[in-house]
Amino acid sequence: MEPGRAGCLLLLLLLPALAAAALGEFDPYRVLGVGRSSSQADIKKAYKRLAREWHPDKNKDPGAEDKFIQISKAYEILSNEEKRANFDRYGDAGESQGFSQQQHRQFHRFHDGFYFDESFFHFPFNSERRDTSDEKYLLHFSHYINEIVPDSFKKPYLIKITSDWCFSCIHIEPVWKEVAQELEALGAGIGVVHAGYERRLAHHLGAHSTPTLLGLINGKITFFHNAVVRENLRQFVENLLPGNLVEKITDKNYISFLSDWRKDNKPHVLLFDHMPVVPLLYKLTAFAYRDYLSFGYVYVGLRGTEELSSQYNINVYTPTMMIFKEHIDRPADVVQAREMKKQLIDDFLSQNKFLMVARLTSQRLFQELCPVKKSHRQRKHCVVLLTGEGEKFAEAYEAFLTFAVANTKDTLKFVHVYSDRQPEFADALLMDEEKYHGRSAVVILERRNNAGKIAYKALEEAWQGSKEDNFILLDLLDQLRTDPGLLSSETVVADLNDELAPMFLIRWFYSTLDYISDCWDSLFHSNWREMMPLLSLLFSALFILFGTVIVQAFSDSSDTRDTPPSGKEETAAKTEKNDANFSKESNSRIPKKGFVEVTELTDINYTSNLVRLRPGHMNVVLILSNSTKTPLLQKFALEVYTFTGSSSLHFSFLSLDKHREWLEYLLEFAQDAAPIPNQYDKHFLERDYTGYVLALNGHKKYFCLFKPHKSGDEGGTLGSCKDYDASQHAEARGKSSSSPGSRSIKNKLHKLSFWMERLLEGSLQRFYIPSWPALD
Repeated sequence: MEPGRAGCLLLLLLLPALAAAALGEFDPYRVLGVGRSSSQADIKKAYKRLAREWHPDKNKDPGAEDKFIQISKAYEILSNEEKRANFDRYGDAGESQGFSQQQHRQFHRFHDGFYFDESFFHFPFNSERRDTSDEKYLLHFSHYINEIVPDSFKKPYLIKITSDWCFSCIHIEPVWKEVAQELEALGAGIGVVHAGYERRLAHHLGAHSTPTLLGLINGKITFFHNAVVRENLRQFVENLLPGNLVEKITDKNYISFLSDWRKDNKPHVLLFDHMPVVPLLYKLTAFAYRDYLSFGYVYVGLRGTEELSSQYNINVYTPTMMIFKEHIDRPADVVQAREMKKQLIDDFLSQNKFLMVARLTSQRLFQELCPVKKSHRQRKHCVVLLTGEGEKFAEAYEAFLTFAVANTKDTLKFVHVYSDRQPEFADALLMDEEKYHGRSAVVILERRNNAGKIAYKALEEAWQGSKEDNFILLDLLDQLRTDPGLLSSETVVADLNDELAPMFLIRWFYSTLDYISDCWDSLFHSNWREMMPLLSLLFSALFILFGTVIVQAFSDSSDTRDTPPSGKEETAAKTEKNDANFSKESNSRIPKKGFVEVTELTDINYTSNLVRLRPGHMNVVLILSNSTKTPLLQKFALEVYTFTGSSSLHFSFLSLDKHREWLEYLLEFAQDAAPIPNQYDKHFLERDYTGYVLALNGHKKYFCLFKPHKSGDEGGTLGSCKDYDASQHAEARGKSSSSPGSRSIKNKLHKLSFWMERLLEGSLQRFYIPSWPALD
């Protein structure tokens, strides 16, 4: 047998074994320790248990980080039913199902030819096989959203998007590895996204090709567009940081810088070094601690820093970091080292994040300085000085500061509050007692829960800083160590105001600048495939705008070519224009139908047509009887036809034969307009109310009343609510027995249209009622 054929046959026999080995390299079921028939609840329970056990922050095992990544990847596969089914079917849970199916078919159709997959032979094009150092930086979508983005507010991240079969990725690998290790040691975050396995995250980041490098800070993404060399990458990360993190300090401004502790409510840090530029390590540190500390940099080799170096006895050959609190003449703490390491700086700053007597300027600061007790061993008490601003309170504050410096303990925190800036907090503790007005007071408190409940005890007298006050406070603190029940009073305080929060206009201005910057960056650096919909919309809007302007210009030019009108025509045009302006007021009343829609007001539609009538709408109701129904409805339709164009008016009629009691109840509220006889009047049930019109406002609970036109009154009446007089009752008594034919029934609604005009003007008298009666 020829050697070549023997090799092919041997390879043919080994293919199934190679396939099984390749598919068995990563088994999510084995990683999580669950069976293939396990439910989602069991998988989730196993993931939580293993994640807590192997989390790098809790487990110091060297392989904990790699194990945690495997656990996260296994849970991502098994928690997704589609990926889980792919793994169960093909042994591959990659997001490219087509590739997995093709790979599966390759092993079952090996007689058609040999198909070589790079995963079998570990070709160097697979980035994961090529460099295992990236594995600890691998990001998953949920990990990125829940942890990396919030963490980007403390440190910037440099993220690489890579993939398999990426020759450019191989080219930048040495530079990337060197820079990633260097920046991570300085305090920057590093991330790697594999576009083949994390397509969702790569698309979310806006990466459409590999390799792609980007920066993330404060949740904002910035793409890297320069040559991938060490200097460019360092400069890129440095440019992500805000420019005002570190202030340059000299002999001229160091006093003003250190004196700003009262305004900023922060300790101030000075770094003395012989480098002409601020080191990147120091900038990253300033960004991480910017909420707690203010940073300054002193270049000791520069002229104009001699006084500063001499003042604090600085060794110009050794980097020195000093932290200043309430006293600017001497540092509160100092650290010196030939090489400032991140761990050394973090330990130094974390112990000096607050002033000796910090001012409570926000709820977040209150929660950090005065945490809720978790157990009896972890009790922490806050001694609060409630004071004011100005020289009047300076002596009391200085005495309290001196007492705090002399009695500092891990279980005690000394703070102060400006009562006029936190009035609710001060009133809750002092109960607005007269003896504390205009004076300082000291309160010892302990937070019981996050809902604002505290236990406290206030000094009996106002704090003046005398020796007697010091002895009293010291005695209370000594008693508190043995008797926690000393804090006998309890109350609930509201969240503190954020005194240092920027104004709304400033925040809006900075947000607008960020938005413009993002748009500018997207316009020049974003992928054009993403920009096409926006550009298409923009050009469409411009086309419509310019098209409208051009059409309007041509129409105006054609109008100007016409002959000017004569004097009579001009006068007529002005008259038409005035008529048009006058008609604007009644434009909404143009009838929309050729008829008037009048419905009967009954107990069925009473709620919808009156009680729950929409705000701004009114129901105009005509009162009629069975004998006067036809003529009154005809006259009513003629009178109100011109007002049917208003969508806020509804028209109805009410039968007097059925609902007389309801009408009489409403008219009792209009007695100032017309006397209503009592129900024992013998003519009570004979009075004629036909032809009355009520405009009912269901929402505001009032009505206006129109009374019928009286016979013989040539001048007529507008039928306002005030025209309801006693003559109507005399007429009702004398003529109630006469037939309606003795007078024109239609004439009752004479001049109703004028009344409607006044109704729309709002000039009619309104009669208010407490509630609408039931319509039985």
